Amino acid sequence: MVTPGAAGAQGAEDGAGGVLRVEGLAIARGGRLLVSGLDLCLGRGEALLLLGPNGAGKTSLIRCLAGLLRPLSGRIDNPFAVALAGTEPALKPEQTLARELAFWARLDGADRAARARAIEAMALAPLLDLPCGWLSAGQRQRAALARVIASGAPLWLLDEPSAMLDQASTARLEAAIARHLEGGGLVVAATHQPLSLAGARSLALGG
Repeated sequence: MVTPGAAGAQGAEDGAGGVLRVEGLAIARGGRLLVSGLDLCLGRGEALLLLGPNGAGKTSLIRCLAGLLRPLSGRIDNPFAVALAGTEPALKPEQTLARELAFWARLDGADRAARARAIEAMALAPLLDLPCGWLSAGQRQRAALARVIASGAPLWLLDEPSAMLDQASTARLEAAIARHLEGGGLVVAATHQPLSLAGARSLALGG
């Protein structure tokens, strides 16, 4: 999913020279306080890994940053367009992967060249003619990550991006993130699995 700058941003901008800023954020789900008094600042070329056990608030924070969940209190200033890879890639089982990637690209405003680079980045070319219902969980996750890569959005929000990936695909993901950061992008990733990202900061939630 790709969205304009959300949750406090003034319009849909590319975020040139801006920062993602969170002040005094509190998040509650089901009557339980997950996050309280959170402050953070993330600029271009920076990555933040959200760590912690299940139920600690990692996914809820990702969804707040994407503008999909309203925080209990606090402020999020985000001038960047957002690309979100969640835990359940939305693929129509009867459609081929090529058709789904093309549909996503049209929806997100990604051009053919960007789509081709994303397909190469996640090694999807051998799968393009397969119906999405035939794909494994790891292959579907690679497709979701390809959508993020192709989107052109400066801010990538990744929820457990390597959970279904083998070692080779995880290395491809890490390389794609590194290229995105080198190009001035930003990444926030919630993860249980180790991700090798040089210079990434970590934020432990849930105590």
